[in-house]
Amino acid sequence: MSVRLFAGGALALLFSVAILAQANERVLYVSAWDEKTHAPLTGLSVDAFAVREDGRAREVLRVSPATSPMPIAILVDNSQAARNHITEIRRALTSFVRAVEGLGPISIIGIADRPTILADYTTDLKTLDAGIGKVFAMPGSGATLLDAIVEVSKGLGRREEDRAAIVMLTTENVEFSTRHYQDVLEELKKGGAQMHAVILNTPAGTSLSDEARNRASVLDRGPRESGGTRTDVLASQAFQTKMLELAAILKSQHRVVYARPESLIPPDKIEVSATKPGAEASGSPARGQKAK
Repeated sequence: MSVRLFAGGALALLFSVAILAQANERVLYVSAWDEKTHAPLTGLSVDAFAVREDGRAREVLRVSPATSPMPIAILVDNSQAARNHITEIRRALTSFVRAVEGLGPISIIGIADRPTILADYTTDLKTLDAGIGKVFAMPGSGATLLDAIVEVSKGLGRREEDRAAIVMLTTENVEFSTRHYQDVLEELKKGGAQMHAVILNTPAGTSLSDEARNRASVLDRGPRESGGTRTDVLASQAFQTKMLELAAILKSQHRVVYARPESLIPPDKIEVSATKPGAEASGSPARGQKAK
């Protein structure tokens, strides 16, 4: 009897080792921060994160500071609705680009009437300052935020870096894009960038038009589904503080490596969370990983 039990245990052990040997290592880029202060959490280890694929727990193998370049596309509201907030928007942008210096190339895109490049991807602060100087409210214009997300996602999808971010600094205003939210979210997913939104709540956010509903759906689901963040403010004076908080979170990302069992079908949903009480985390798979 004891021999049979030993043999059964040995077979089970060998089976477990075989399964682990067949597992594929996958990479996530994850931010973690304090729930109350929003201060980034750094130097975390494997027990700080929980990873699930389609609800199934995966083993976290290694955690290290993220060091690869991260291109950042900033979508900035320069429509007529932002006319009373331009000073705060410029101040917040200036602080943000300096706070993320060294992280990767940055572009600045205005969303009034049509997506317009104010500064193409660069690490040069003078060029970025010149782009920020072009941010002013265009009279009679509306926002084309959804068009901008699609175009920027396609552009980022052609870049080689294994992580990227889209940062939006916007008011809730009239949306001129006619895209359906599902199409926008699909392009965001293809591009592989994390969406981070800092939004000034205004009465325009309560509009019931199709354009407004599509915009609201993207701003709600986009950050969550891409592994990013959303921050709502009640006054544009808070833009600078929130953009600096976001910069600190982006600069302190972790590279999380976990094991995925061999499978012919990739998961539909990958979730990462913080295990420590009072901590929050969000993240997304490294771009360019082949489905396994």
